[in-house]
This record gives sequence, C-alpha cells and structure tokens, in this order.
Amino acid sequence: MLAEQEAEEYSEGQNFEYLGLAQSYRLVEGEIGQGTEVFSLLRDSDLESSEYLDTFFDTGSERQEVADTAGASDEVVS
Repeated sequence: MLAEQEAEEYSEGQNFEYLGLAQSYRLVEGEIGQGTEVFSLLRDSDLESSEYLDTFFDTGSERQEVADTAGASDEVVS
C-alpha cells in the first residue's frame, strides 16, 4: 500500500517511528487521489511500540472495517 510506504519513508530521520499501523476514514464527499491525506495521528508516548499499540489501538472494543483491494469492505468488530 502506498500510504504505508509513504509513512515509513516519512518517519526516517524524524523524532518518531512508524509502527506499521495504517488507518483511514471513508470520505463521504470529495475526490480522493494519490497523495491525498485522509487522516494523520502523531502522539508522544513513553510506551514501547507493542505496548503503545495494545494500549491505544487493540483495546478489544474497536469497530473497524478492513478494505480489500477491490474497494469493498468487511466490518470487523472486536
């Protein structure tokens, strides 16, 4: 995925790291194209990478959809 590659490259030489988690929101209006930023989150934390992901993104109460390459999505509720 281009967004993941871009995030990895963007984090090089910065004071933060890309943890391999990419999220986006479905746009209701407007057009999206290559390079359109749909969501970005940077957060300071003293937690180790895996603990950070568990604390903020793997809480067990997530409601999210996983999009396939054809653009369809399946809802995943943890």
